[in-house]
Amino acid sequence: MSNLNSTIEAVTERIRVRSAKRRQRYLDLISAHDVSKPARLRLAEANQAHTAAGCAVQDKMQLLGGKWPSIGIVTAYNDMLSAHAPYERFPDIIRKAARERGAIAQVAGGVPAMCDGVTQGFEGMELSLFSRDVIALSTGVSLSHATFDATLLLGICDKIVPGLLIGALRFPWLPAIFVPGGPMPSGLPNKEKAARRQLFAEGKIGREELLQVEAESYHSPGTCTFYGTANSNQMMMELMGLHLPNAAFVNPNTPLRDALTVAATHRAAEITGLGDDYRPIGHVVDERAIVNAIVGLMATGGSTNHFIHLPAIALAAGIELLWDDFGDVARVTPLLAKIYPNGGADVNNFRDAGGMAFVTRELLGAGLLHGDILTVSRDGMDGHTRDPGLDGDALVWRDAPSLPGDDTIVRPMSDPFSATGGLVVMSGGLGRGCAKTSAVGAPFLTVEASAAVFDSQAEVQAAFRAGDLDRDCVIVVRGQGPRANGMPELHKLMPLMGALQDRGFKVALVTDGRMSGASGKVLAAIHVTPEAAEGGPLAKVRDGDVIRVDGEHGALDVVSPADWRERAPAQLDLASNARGMGRELFSLFRLHACSAERGGSAFPDYDPI
Repeated sequence: MSNLNSTIEAVTERIRVRSAKRRQRYLDLISAHDVSKPARLRLAEANQAHTAAGCAVQDKMQLLGGKWPSIGIVTAYNDMLSAHAPYERFPDIIRKAARERGAIAQVAGGVPAMCDGVTQGFEGMELSLFSRDVIALSTGVSLSHATFDATLLLGICDKIVPGLLIGALRFPWLPAIFVPGGPMPSGLPNKEKAARRQLFAEGKIGREELLQVEAESYHSPGTCTFYGTANSNQMMMELMGLHLPNAAFVNPNTPLRDALTVAATHRAAEITGLGDDYRPIGHVVDERAIVNAIVGLMATGGSTNHFIHLPAIALAAGIELLWDDFGDVARVTPLLAKIYPNGGADVNNFRDAGGMAFVTRELLGAGLLHGDILTVSRDGMDGHTRDPGLDGDALVWRDAPSLPGDDTIVRPMSDPFSATGGLVVMSGGLGRGCAKTSAVGAPFLTVEASAAVFDSQAEVQAAFRAGDLDRDCVIVVRGQGPRANGMPELHKLMPLMGALQDRGFKVALVTDGRMSGASGKVLAAIHVTPEAAEGGPLAKVRDGDVIRVDGEHGALDVVSPADWRERAPAQLDLASNARGMGRELFSLFRLHACSAERGGSAFPDYDPI
């Protein structure tokens, strides 16, 4: 791209050079596969018979004797998650749509899909991050039958999209399209929900009232409407070219949603190696697509969880991504969207105001996106500047509006909400981490105060109830990293810290754990690495140490005492994290997990160099 921003170009090039040997070993997997004939023809007769035994007669005839491409569906359907409940209908829609284009579709397998909204604050959250690796493994098992010529990936939420993508990337010769289910219609505004949570944390309303509020917010099938990790996933799939253009934020169980699912199936049938428009996922996801995802993350103030997920995704594609790459992209990418928790709007309001089509056009025009990446759609990234709609029964795409429908939600490049991205890399004496600053008011972007050190979220909650935190303080919660206990989100802390801030106190959080894709108005330096359980600097902090958390300049340091580094690290008691709620099953994941900056994964290096 001739007008590509020089910093974006430089970051992309250094990622390419850094990854060159590993990436080539990855691409060799594609060249090793002959995709010019149906994959199932490589199987022996008995193997092939097994693939067709359970099919409808028409599909069985094609699988056994024909040359139609075979599309494997990997689905995260379950009816406990509102976001994934709509997927119950998708296999039938996809099978019918595949036949319309001379293809067969089969459910290759299912992957687990847990809900962080259910497990927040409880033991199950300690399985959350590693569920991403389990999903990747399950995707690998689903595709290991080696009978498919393309795959459709049905998943939306926090660890599910990254897990599906990591798994699919290890089959780089297969074309892959993500098929979203869409957000639920707007319910109780997210800002009002957050306010009631804070009142509950302060003991000003009871459980029954809070439960009613939560049920009015999370009220129907579809993705939660706040801009957390699930909807940040959808944004990334758009800017990486893995969705049909702007399929992300169309409500479920609507004619347009169904039309997009049909179109994704038709497109999957067209981009196999059996035709003349072969688009394997290993070519779609390259260093340019990864940088596009980072740009989108900054421009929309997306989820901090992607500081962990994107490095893990990149490595699965033979690409080495570092947090410094995030930091440099953030400095040149303006914030163009304000979606809760960064603002009052939800993702439905965002789409109505111009949404991803508007944001993509603005970023492309400014040279902040790689417009020349290979996408699953015919029209490349230009296609992502148009929104889908129906003209009668026909699916059409129309240009994004020239001006935002609501400039309190979406802004043009000429008038951004801020000149830099909504996320920052933090570094200093306490290690490296990240913070979501787009939802934090300017007076609260820097906090220097005495430390209050805890080893669990529950300890913080007890101290809050006792009134011990009614002061300026930096709350340090250590022993929450991948190797300690699986790196759970500490989302239950946000309401009580918000209450302290509203009482006039300067307060910040520092932790080697995660916060949430919905991190809110309090400054939180999270994902701090090296983690305390590995003897990282957080293990040397004590109550009363003065800590400076500077979200404006990305600094994270102990101001005093001067000799704090000379202390022996605290010995953490991790025994309680090892048993109960299935945590025994994940001991190998904890033992082998890499650092947060490398993705917090238990997988070894796929292509060692």
